Amino acid sequence: MKIAIFIERDGILNLPRVERQHQVPPRTLNEFQVNEQAIPVFEQLKSAGFLLIATTNQPGLSLETLTRRELDHIHEQLKKRFPLDDILVCPHAQADDCPCRKPAPGLFTEAAFKWHVDLDRSFVISDKWQDATAARSVGCTSMLIRSPWLGPGHHDFVLSGLDAIAEKILHLQTSHLAA
Repeated sequence: MKIAIFIERDGILNLPRVERQHQVPPRTLNEFQVNEQAIPVFEQLKSAGFLLIATTNQPGLSLETLTRRELDHIHEQLKKRFPLDDILVCPHAQADDCPCRKPAPGLFTEAAFKWHVDLDRSFVISDKWQDATAARSVGCTSMLIRSPWLGPGHHDFVLSGLDAIAEKILHLQTSHLAA
């Protein structure tokens, strides 16, 4: 079984866009900005042997504020810049009540089946409570960056940035292997 790191796309792999105190995903390639500081962190984690899987809620697809073509262009840019193994997308709006829209765990269980992932030994990196909730429901360890979007729920670790998260994951992994 493989160990994965599930990465929230918006706010981690790309710079967050904020409108009316809410983080919103880019709707076009022009609005999309890669988080350059994240690249070496994920290259380090990939070199350590982790599967890297981006996960993202993209309700703009079902609400028709985002085209599939624009989303594909955005994801092409991510794949060029980051050593990602996969990008999994929930295209549904909150009202659709689907099992893949985070905080539901459907994207993680889909990846576990597709990639033979041991969820109990895997991690979720995000800046949002929805990812921590989904992580907890499938047994992953949530690694969150301090942000205004953490919410009051359970968080395994809340750290200052991606460097600290990578260091913590590598430490936990080394400790687990030694046990």
